[in-house]
Amino acid sequence: MNLSLYLLTVLIWGTTWIAIKLQMGSVAIPASIAYRFALAAAVLFALLLLSRRLQKLDGRAQLICLAQGLCLFCVNFMCFYTASQWIPSGLIAVVFSTATLWNALNARIFFGQRIAANVLAGGGLGLLGLALLFWPELSHHTASRETIVGLGLALLGTLCFSAGNMLSSLQQKAGLKPLTTNAWGMLYGALLLSAWCLASGTPFAMEWNARYVGSLLYLAIPGSVIGFTAYLTLVGRMGPERAAYCTVLFPVVALNISAFAEGYQWTLPALLGLALVMAGNLLVFRKPRPAAQVVATAGRA
Repeated sequence: MNLSLYLLTVLIWGTTWIAIKLQMGSVAIPASIAYRFALAAAVLFALLLLSRRLQKLDGRAQLICLAQGLCLFCVNFMCFYTASQWIPSGLIAVVFSTATLWNALNARIFFGQRIAANVLAGGGLGLLGLALLFWPELSHHTASRETIVGLGLALLGTLCFSAGNMLSSLQQKAGLKPLTTNAWGMLYGALLLSAWCLASGTPFAMEWNARYVGSLLYLAIPGSVIGFTAYLTLVGRMGPERAAYCTVLFPVVALNISAFAEGYQWTLPALLGLALVMAGNLLVFRKPRPAAQVVATAGRA
């Protein structure tokens, strides 16, 4: 089950970049994100009500869902969409992939979970691999005020993503399923974004064409309903630090698709980077030997 959820998340989030790119146009970014999560929330609530699987939430759980909506389905996306206007997507991918390390650190701070050495080592290899994958794009980008602001926004978006992971983990520890908490979180995220649009005078425009509507449907249903549910279920089953390694792998999927769709050329550094990412993946998911076995092995030596 863990492997299936992991692969599903990587494959879906590795392809959503195409739909996000198709959304760029006359519709304002906050409006597009609000449409996405309003539609995703509607689909989730409909499925849960029809299947009678919608769990009741008390006041505390609702407040956590509100915080999760703010972090995971509002500020997170606003930061990354805005940062993409100033810094290369490769640099954003590298910053976002630090979620593995932030999740490990936050799980240690908030839940007292020990940070496994293999998770830190695997995360470090993954980051180095991504840097090699996107090196041509990164090396030709000159530093400027916009670069620093873009990096700051990308880091803030990553921290919000990690905070949302912790909140989801907290809800699951209380017995609440990601389907229910995601439905409420996405609804709150859409409402917060809509409130921002009204306060800032951002118009609620819409493009009624196959490109925009098709990409919106893909982002809302596979990208949000399925992708976030699968990922946050992994957070509960595997722990935030291991689940977050998805953020390292889905840019690799995106590059492979780009090789067919946009003519991306694989280079020797990129292939080396891919090998490092895969090695990091193996390290992150390697099960440590039990302490008793380690002691016994040392005694025989």
